[in-house]
Amino acid sequence: MRENKVVYGLIGYGGMGRWHTEILSNVPEAIIGGIYDIKEEKREEAKEKGFSVYETEEAMLADPDIDVVLIATPNDCHKPIAIRAMHAGKNVISEKPVTLSSADLLEMENAAKETGKLLTVHQNRRWDDDFLIIKKLVEEQKLGHVFRIESRVHGSRGIPGDWRKEKVHGGGMVLDWGVHLLDQILYMYGDRKIETVYASLTNVTNQEVDDGFTAILTFEGGTEVLVEVGTNNYISLPRWYVLGEDGTAVIRDWQLNGEIIRKTGRTEETVVPVKTAAGLTKTMAPRREDTIVKEDLPKVSGDIADFHRNVVAVIRDGAEPEIKLFQVMRVMKLMEAIFRSAETNQVIKFQDQV
Repeated sequence: MRENKVVYGLIGYGGMGRWHTEILSNVPEAIIGGIYDIKEEKREEAKEKGFSVYETEEAMLADPDIDVVLIATPNDCHKPIAIRAMHAGKNVISEKPVTLSSADLLEMENAAKETGKLLTVHQNRRWDDDFLIIKKLVEEQKLGHVFRIESRVHGSRGIPGDWRKEKVHGGGMVLDWGVHLLDQILYMYGDRKIETVYASLTNVTNQEVDDGFTAILTFEGGTEVLVEVGTNNYISLPRWYVLGEDGTAVIRDWQLNGEIIRKTGRTEETVVPVKTAAGLTKTMAPRREDTIVKEDLPKVSGDIADFHRNVVAVIRDGAEPEIKLFQVMRVMKLMEAIFRSAETNQVIKFQDQV
C-alpha cells in the first residue's frame, strides 16, 4: 500500500481496462500503480494517458507495491493469469466471466485457498439502477407474490467484431451478457433454489458461438424467470417485465422508462367485453380505470465504484467481499446447465448440480 491506499495493477488495456481506470478515478482509497498489456500499442496508449507501464506481466507481479491485480483480458486468459498472480502474492480481481468452466474456477479457488489471497469477480451489474429497482419491488412485495420475471437485453448488430465472437477465447452471449443477467437473478433470490433449467441458443449472425439465448429458470415455490439475450433484434422487448398476483411492473429500456400498475382491491361486477377481429372476449378485456392504480417506478440509484470500494475494504480492513466465490460458482454451473439444455433439448434438473 501507498499512504494507506490500495495499489492496483491492471492487466489488459482494452475497452474494459480503460473503463476501470475511469471508475477507479472515483475511488480515492485506490490508485493504479501500473498497467500491462500484451500489445505494445496498448502500452503506448496507457503511457500517453499518464500511467506507468510494465513491459512484461512478470515485472508487474514482481513489484512489491502492487496489492491487487485486475485482469481485463479475453476470457480464456483469466485463469492462468489469476493463478500466477496469487502465487506471486497478489490479490486478484477478474473480469467476468471469471473463467470458462466450473472445473477451471475450482482450480482458481484452490489457488486462492493455498495462497490466502482474495479472488473476486467484477459482477458490476449488481449496481445497475434498473436491476436495483426490480430487486426493491420484489423484496418489498410491491406486486404481491411474484410468479414470473422476464429479464432481457436486445441489440441488432450481432456480436462485436473482436474475440467475443470466437469460441477459443470464451466468446458468445451466454458468457458475455448471460453471466450478468443470471448473476442479478441469483443475487436477488439469494439461497432460493432453482429446480429446473430449459434453454435454447441462437446462431443467426455467428455459427461458432451463440449470438443469443433464451433460458427459463423455475425456482422452488413456482416462480418462473425468463432470461434472454438477443443480438439480431430490430425491435427490443422490455428490459424487465415482472408479474405479481397484485400487479405488473415494466422497465422498457436503459433510460428507466416504465411504470407499475396494481389492482386496487375493487372488484368488477360487470366486465365490458372487448371486440376483436373474430369476436368478443371478456377474458382479454382491459380493466376499468377505477380498479387499478398506475404508479411511477421507485427511484433507486447504484454506484458502480462501490465494487472497488469493497475490494479496498477487504484488502485494507478485512471486510467481507461483496462478490463471493460460491455465488460465482453457482452462476458458472447455471451457465453450464444452459449449454447442456440447449445441446440436448432437455429440461435440466438443477438442484443436484450445485
